[in-house]
Amino acid sequence: MKAILFHTHGGPEVLEYRDFPTPEPGPGQVLVKLKAAALNRLDIWVRRGLPGIKLEYPHIPGADGAGEVVALGEGITRWSVGDHVVINPNLSCGQCEYCLAGDDNRCRSWQLLGETVRGTYAEYIALPEGNFLALPAGFDELTAAAAALVYQTAWHSLITRGSLRPGETVLVVGASGGVSVASIQIAKLAGATVCVIASGPEKAALAESLGAYAVIDRSKDEAWPRTVYNLTDKRGVDVVVDNVGTTFPQSFRAARKGGRILTVGNTGGPKFEIDNRLIFGKHLSIIGSTMAPKRDFAAVMELVFAGKLKPVLDRTYPLSEARLAQERLEKGEQLGKITLCTR
Repeated sequence: MKAILFHTHGGPEVLEYRDFPTPEPGPGQVLVKLKAAALNRLDIWVRRGLPGIKLEYPHIPGADGAGEVVALGEGITRWSVGDHVVINPNLSCGQCEYCLAGDDNRCRSWQLLGETVRGTYAEYIALPEGNFLALPAGFDELTAAAAALVYQTAWHSLITRGSLRPGETVLVVGASGGVSVASIQIAKLAGATVCVIASGPEKAALAESLGAYAVIDRSKDEAWPRTVYNLTDKRGVDVVVDNVGTTFPQSFRAARKGGRILTVGNTGGPKFEIDNRLIFGKHLSIIGSTMAPKRDFAAVMELVFAGKLKPVLDRTYPLSEARLAQERLEKGEQLGKITLCTR
């Protein structure tokens, strides 16, 4: 099969489009011919080299994918050859106390596809049968791949962990990233009023098209916490979705007393200073989460399949041009999800 792989960490130039052995499905596994994959910021971090990461080289990036079942390992009863599926990139043991309690995203031996295990920038992939969800007939594989990681991540953060309620106000810091787009849509579907902080006019326009009540272009308004404060009648927002990290100080100021700060990542960097007085003085809660358990993945993907949540697709590249796709993502030029066509 053809795949994108790398043998060492570095810039986009380390990515190679090469032949690689097609995997064989082991017991309990399903072999899928991928039709689509999607990019995530994680792909860039893994390529650059995360602290402490241990990879089996050559490594194949990619967490998201969708395609067709082409072979079954021993003991498979859930799937048939010809089924069309989307991948859940959470890899869990199914046996620890977290998995048995239904919290498989907290698994003691949890891994993420494409992070420490070879991923979806390839023509084929073999995974455990529980890591797939059936696609409705005719559903677009690019859309499914674009939704899988970011929508379950946003859903688990906002709905399960954040307990978002109808009528609350939500501030989303960021307008064009996959989780930000998903958060805007999920918050609106849940009956919240959504304000968005964008980094430029094009991304502000995207947020407006998604139905944000107010959009603040931080390139023109550096004092956006005060603007948010004034927009909410000097109360502040109930919930802030901040996956940048370095913007936490501003997010603390934009939140109301007793507000919740939700985070699933740190695109701006993992280390930054905060003023702890704002946390205890405003009774703030900082709520973190990673990915989602299988039940949340199924719940949010049903909404995607029903058209109630709609991923925004940026550009689609052939698998052979994954380097160009990552360069676009790394520069922050995308408006929505960048996808790869692996057909």
